[in-house]
Amino acid sequence: MAEEALYRSVIRTPLGPLTLLVSPRGARAIRFGDVPGPTGAQDSKAKTALLARQLEEYFAGRRQRFDIALDPQGTPFQKKVWRALLGIPYGTTASYQQVARKVGQPQAFRAVGGANRRNPLPIVVPCHRVIGADGSLVGYSGTTGLPKKAFLLDLERGGQA
Repeated sequence: MAEEALYRSVIRTPLGPLTLLVSPRGARAIRFGDVPGPTGAQDSKAKTALLARQLEEYFAGRRQRFDIALDPQGTPFQKKVWRALLGIPYGTTASYQQVARKVGQPQAFRAVGGANRRNPLPIVVPCHRVIGADGSLVGYSGTTGLPKKAFLLDLERGGQA
């Protein structure tokens, strides 16, 4: 089986550089920082241009929904959770328990948290909109992630991000 083509570029954002990975089927991953792509990924601003433009519009406050093809890689449960995250409206939040109910597994809020942590398309698949049941900001891309989560939520609520 031939290896699938992947295309990579890096954009500058208020959160620092983001590395974009796109397959022929759609956006595959967004990674915080300027990180190398998988082996064989080709640098191509042209192939990642639509994703880059929509992210730039989002950070400028001109985009609330992304309308690009998505190609995240994960388990069926993870993909189900990620689809549920797409239903959380811009500028609002949902708890892990609410997302667990939405995917039909109300006791699986810890598993939802695991799927949320493995979301390969942060911002586009809005895992930053998932909060603790008590309204607290919890779990976003490791120990340095909570300021990013707060930044994104503030941006969406019309703050001066």
